[in-house]
Amino acid sequence: MQLYNTLSAEERAQLIDEAGKQRLTLSFYAYAKIEDPKKFRDELFIAWNALDALGRIYVAHEGINAQMSIPADQFEAFRDTLEGYEFMKGIRLNVAVEQDNHSFLKLTIKVRPKIVADGLNDDTFDVTNKGVHLKAQEFNDLLEDPNTIVVDFRNHYESEVGHFEGAITPDVENFRESLPIINDQLQDFKEDKNLLMYCTGGIRCEKASAYFKHQGFKNVFQLEGGIIEYTRQIKEEGIKSKFIGKNFVFDHRLGERITDDIISKCHQCGKPCDNHTNCSNDACHLLFIQCDECKAVMENCCSTECLDITHLPLAEQVKLREGLKVGNKVFRKGKSDALKFKTSGDSSVQPLAKAQTKNIRKKISVKKVLLGKAEHYYTKSKIAQFLIENKELSVGDKVLISGPTTGEQEVTITEIHVNGGPCETAKTGDQITFELPFRVRLSDKLYKILPPSENA
Repeated sequence: MQLYNTLSAEERAQLIDEAGKQRLTLSFYAYAKIEDPKKFRDELFIAWNALDALGRIYVAHEGINAQMSIPADQFEAFRDTLEGYEFMKGIRLNVAVEQDNHSFLKLTIKVRPKIVADGLNDDTFDVTNKGVHLKAQEFNDLLEDPNTIVVDFRNHYESEVGHFEGAITPDVENFRESLPIINDQLQDFKEDKNLLMYCTGGIRCEKASAYFKHQGFKNVFQLEGGIIEYTRQIKEEGIKSKFIGKNFVFDHRLGERITDDIISKCHQCGKPCDNHTNCSNDACHLLFIQCDECKAVMENCCSTECLDITHLPLAEQVKLREGLKVGNKVFRKGKSDALKFKTSGDSSVQPLAKAQTKNIRKKISVKKVLLGKAEHYYTKSKIAQFLIENKELSVGDKVLISGPTTGEQEVTITEIHVNGGPCETAKTGDQITFELPFRVRLSDKLYKILPPSENA
């Protein structure tokens, strides 16, 4: 009986591409008393693995917190697996604003002490005594009340790229840090102010609203379903968005655009930008904001030190990482002296620029053909190696290189080397190399962008 992943992210990405089916990214949570989290976890893995459901899910005695990718044609079957548990009957599924078939590439279900690390002792207050849930229009109306204080209960790297007008945005690394800071900051407003709170999907506010009511705040309100549900409602009902910018999400996409306003800067050059990057140095993986120009020059790295390390032989890089914590404990969330234009905690919503709203994946989805896959990247010479598995590629062709970390990059081929020598056209079975200013990875795919005449 399979209870854990057997495929790598690269292998899973390839299977998803070959299947050619639409997938839905969604999230949900539920607080409930679960007697045996391990048994619950195993039941979910068996049921969801059979549906090709992927994602990152935490279960605990207090409930479940899930962010997932589901095949669109299995959506109802997936919902049925939830309905089998009384506490998840009729649960709201927050479907993502923007879809990406590679948002998750593994099914990871972990048993944790809590489904959100809040640092609270739940036995000291009534966790069920929550704030009033508000829908989008109700939330907007209360924002207009001068007697309202609105608080963003997300982290600094989330609020920096987008938040509600006038929100307090704590400069914190995690949720548990924000609770005592906000409690101390608002001590004088417990009796007479409306405390209005929000987060990504609502789960952090479920606990925070109960905590602040226990602390003596009289008028506590929370955005039902968080920013994700708010966005769905404003689009369906034609409501003006009071959220400005981009909503950070915890999957490969790293963000969903809510409005075209860019309110943050590239941390390296100061240019208006709200695209996050994970530093390519495997001993760093700093999460920071990086524009396309800096991404090309710095090769997805946060500093020249990290860039130099990525150019070392792999064995030397591994040796440098010896003794470091592994997994997500390596990651640092946007705090480094190398980032000259970091603006943590700045609650300004003055737009710096307007985003170009083109979606490369959607734009090219019917105008491209899969050629092959990446095999290697030579960092010192900036040469990428691919294996052509289908069709032909010629000098002058436009290609799309796509992958979970690389994103989507358009390139015009100016020179090809086939099996070691220059060539005008590469055919099926050829091993090709060409110069690229950015690093490619084994999960990356190479597509030929078809001209209009070939797409009729």
